[in-house]
Amino acid sequence: MAETLFALDKRNYRDCQAVFRGKRDQEYYLGDFWIEDGSSIDVRSERKGVGAISIIRQRSAAKLFFRRTRQHIREDATDLSVLWFVKRGELAFSNQCGNKVAGPGDFIITRSMSPFFMECRPGADGTHEVLHVTVPTHILRGFVCQDFSTGLFMAMERAELALAENLLTEVFSDNGSIGDTSSRLLVETAFGLIGNAIRETEEMQPVRRSIADRRLEEVLRFIEIHLSEPQLSTAMVAKGCGISPRYLSFLLRLRETSFSELVWEQRLAKAKAWLSSSDPRDISISEIAYGVGFKSPAHFSRMFKRVFGANPESIGATQEPRSRCT
Repeated sequence: MAETLFALDKRNYRDCQAVFRGKRDQEYYLGDFWIEDGSSIDVRSERKGVGAISIIRQRSAAKLFFRRTRQHIREDATDLSVLWFVKRGELAFSNQCGNKVAGPGDFIITRSMSPFFMECRPGADGTHEVLHVTVPTHILRGFVCQDFSTGLFMAMERAELALAENLLTEVFSDNGSIGDTSSRLLVETAFGLIGNAIRETEEMQPVRRSIADRRLEEVLRFIEIHLSEPQLSTAMVAKGCGISPRYLSFLLRLRETSFSELVWEQRLAKAKAWLSSSDPRDISISEIAYGVGFKSPAHFSRMFKRVFGANPESIGATQEPRSRCT
């Protein structure tokens, strides 16, 4: 369950600098934090930890200010990135690259190794609310491959960002029914969605796809769906995609491959991934062989060794995963 990181009101708000990082200064990083004097001061920050990551919901009825300077960075070189989802009010952010104002639905990444100034402003209803996630930058770089060294701003126009926010909110709100492993998986999925949204937003306008491109996409999808079918053939794929076998061969030549090469490569790749993530006590080599479309375990073992230079039995669940940025 979420825990209170700090709570401030009229009586103790002047102590905000001493308490905003939580007990023993375990959250955030060094900086100047203060609250605007006013008749209504009610600031509450709640935290849910998932490994080295903190999901924090902050609500305020007063303006909040935070400043991170080069002096702070010299004194505290903690490299954290913060993902901000603005729910109510505004988040004004300034650094050497300019000024941005995020409203409800917008998304910002800030990074502790770049100086910035931030102002949290209540909205028309007198409330400011954000959901933000503090994550070590080296972890985030496994999901976001673009440069965010000085921060990043995005309007919440992509569905991936909304889905990511929903996942993080579910983890934050969970009362203990989601296990630690599942919580980590949900957070990593949210990071992956954010990375995809950033990458696709920054890419150039996509080139108009030809009919052949669309047909090839349909072919690859059909093969993916029916990969476990031992009788998968060019005739089956051509019929399923409404094209001729000759045109199917033409489409695969565009991809610089043949039907048999494509199918066997995918089957072996799926099998290797399955072997790498499975406990040998839970599933046999035969089950994996049949599961990816081989007609016999012996045929599977021969092809596996020919391609990967090792027997299937030697592939364990402890292999290093591939980088998400490749």
